[in-house]
Amino acid sequence: MGSRFVRAVRRFEPPPRAVDWSILVLVLFEALSGVVSLGAGHPANGVLFLLHGVAGLTLVALVGFKLYRVRHRVLDSRLYDRHTLASIVLAVVALAALATGIAWVAGVEVRIGFWTLLNVHIGLGLLVVPVLLVHLRSRFHTPRRVDFADRRRVLQYGALLVFGAATYRATEAVGALQGTKRRFTGSRPLPPGTGNAAFPVTSWVADDPDPIDTTSWRLSVDGLVARPFALGVADLDPDQTASVLLDCTSGWYTEQDWTGVRLGDVLETAGVHSSARWVTVRSVTGFRWSFPIEEAREMLLATHVGGESLSHGHGAPLRLVAPNRRGFQWVKWIDTIEVRRRRDPAQWLAVLVSGFS
Repeated sequence: MGSRFVRAVRRFEPPPRAVDWSILVLVLFEALSGVVSLGAGHPANGVLFLLHGVAGLTLVALVGFKLYRVRHRVLDSRLYDRHTLASIVLAVVALAALATGIAWVAGVEVRIGFWTLLNVHIGLGLLVVPVLLVHLRSRFHTPRRVDFADRRRVLQYGALLVFGAATYRATEAVGALQGTKRRFTGSRPLPPGTGNAAFPVTSWVADDPDPIDTTSWRLSVDGLVARPFALGVADLDPDQTASVLLDCTSGWYTEQDWTGVRLGDVLETAGVHSSARWVTVRSVTGFRWSFPIEEAREMLLATHVGGESLSHGHGAPLRLVAPNRRGFQWVKWIDTIEVRRRRDPAQWLAVLVSGFS
């Protein structure tokens, strides 16, 4: 029975070289789509997460074919060569990345240290890429047209994609049966609550400054503006309140009432130059993010959440509230608003090194 099942499944297996190249393409797609998804918070981006999930589960089948094919080389130590260890490490990391992603979608609640399964899945997914490149140095084979240009191959890949889509729906159904109300991003709701205590204090990379001295703190507004100026805490007049959902890349979300100053009003006071296209919001830690100016006008510079003054961990004295943006783009401990003609290219470095200085 078991052997018949294996033979039936292997009818859907593409040739070895096609499997290997398909794994490479899907791993690169998963890594790229995973990184892009970290900043995709608008519901219109839902298809990106769907494709990421379906591709990942299609990858499960291809990795299964690959492992079955090389099982003798892995299980028999006499067949090992100097590259076998890298191959085994790749298999372990790839399987762990796939397993943690599937478990998260299925509603499994496990924390590893400070990290949720989603955090672990992201970390392992990023680790797969360099390990795969090391593996390719010794196992690279040029693709051949005959491995792909075949009518049967179309049917095989069609079946694999159907498997990926059906399995993705099945894992979502399992999560729904457990009462897991995930957003399209994969994030889960926090228990009901308001104010600072209602949601975790999380920061990007090493961002963890000392509490800010509000007597000396200033918010600078400069760049392509007619009237650069600076505001102290006493100058802020929090007169706008909005209920906005915060979706953190740690895998949770919460909707809170935020009170503060509309960023559009600040820009209007400064007098934005007609050539301005972007607004960069910067933290005291050096972390910063740029937004299209029309989107930035609708954002809030928050001083309060749920009727309470922001705690230090939540970004006091001022943090950005950016609707339809992921949590790491809600810049905390803001000290500078810069109006620019182009997006700030240094933000990509800042997200890696902010907080270390």
